[in-house]
Amino acid sequence: MDFCVLPSGAVTLRNLATPACLIGQDGDLARIDLTLADGRLSDTPAARVIDMQGAMVFPAFVDMHTHLDKGHIWTRAPNPDGTFAGALSTVESDRMAHWSAEDVRTRMDFALRCAWAHGTRAIRTHLDSRPPQDEISFGVFRETRADWAGRIDLQAACLVSIENVSTDGAFRGTADLVAETGGVLGAVSYPIPDLKPRLREFFDMAGERGLAADLHVDEAVDPSAATLREIARTVLETGFDAPVTVGHCCSLSVQDEAEVLQTLDLVARAGLDVVSLPMCNMYLQDRQPERTPRLRGVTLVHEMRARGIKVSFASDNTRDPFYAYGDLDMIEVMREATRIAHLDHSRADWVTAFTTTPAEACGFAMPSLAPGSQADLVICKARGWSELFARPQSDRIVIRGGAQIDRALPDFSELDHLMSLPR
Repeated sequence: MDFCVLPSGAVTLRNLATPACLIGQDGDLARIDLTLADGRLSDTPAARVIDMQGAMVFPAFVDMHTHLDKGHIWTRAPNPDGTFAGALSTVESDRMAHWSAEDVRTRMDFALRCAWAHGTRAIRTHLDSRPPQDEISFGVFRETRADWAGRIDLQAACLVSIENVSTDGAFRGTADLVAETGGVLGAVSYPIPDLKPRLREFFDMAGERGLAADLHVDEAVDPSAATLREIARTVLETGFDAPVTVGHCCSLSVQDEAEVLQTLDLVARAGLDVVSLPMCNMYLQDRQPERTPRLRGVTLVHEMRARGIKVSFASDNTRDPFYAYGDLDMIEVMREATRIAHLDHSRADWVTAFTTTPAEACGFAMPSLAPGSQADLVICKARGWSELFARPQSDRIVIRGGAQIDRALPDFSELDHLMSLPR
């Protein structure tokens, strides 16, 4: 059998390997047979059997922190120096000049076609929401979500600076827009003098509308950036009981150990979900001209897991000033996170940080290899972790609803007409 082509119809895929934790077993990899029939996984073997020769299989992935509205603007808006400040100013200029509904829609759909080809089944995206961009981007998002229904489940979180959060300002309208869209309330948190009341107002507005929360937190290698602690305290003090996700948390990597442990204990008590974005963080953090970076900004995922904090990994930005690379490929994210955060030689269930844990954090349908589940699978020819992470797995098989999909990626030239388009 050509590895890249599976027969249509009911088939049993014999002799697969999967992370044991995904099927409720202990250890590293487990052998498994999967039968595809009528779009689902079946416990009744099919007449046609294919020996998969130890190929690794995963449920389709969940990417819980992306920026589909920013994606693929690098050609017209490259970061001038690779810094965080350079990214902020460049995106702001590009947004003002180009982010019409058609521009955002075209780039968003392009990014989703990439994610689809790579084997992602659910995505949460943050949308820059300074008015009037909130109306434009959330309108496009709703249309795109409808277009992609049944292929990729989509959620949207608004993205505003914490100093713009106010119950009597424009943010109230944005929060209403998020609620109407069935989205998630989001903000970027960093030290400001009135952080505490801003956080209280943020959670009050989320609570009034029954919204989950998702915040960008302490995205800097500055030990004085300690808003994560205040977020956890505010959740505990207010009794906010909807899911809360915090992303980045880079400054933990440079803070005093006692302070870090105190913060993590608060995060665990508050029940916050954490999403780490190591590829983007390592691209931006501690970048200085003609100087090798010393501080990498990767948050403390091992210490978090040791305290029972749920940790996920995600793509973050894609080909925009915050990250010049990426393609919404969760196998790439898993490979790089394993190398960067030393997930190898560690616990055997880190794969859940790319599948079931982000699905639970976001409320997406749970990825599963159990009989009766929808047959949404990613199969790689690699027979173990070393083979999986040694190559990009460009010949992987992606199965959605029991059928193998065409994995042809969209060509970047499709976006050429946007790269000089005036608003």
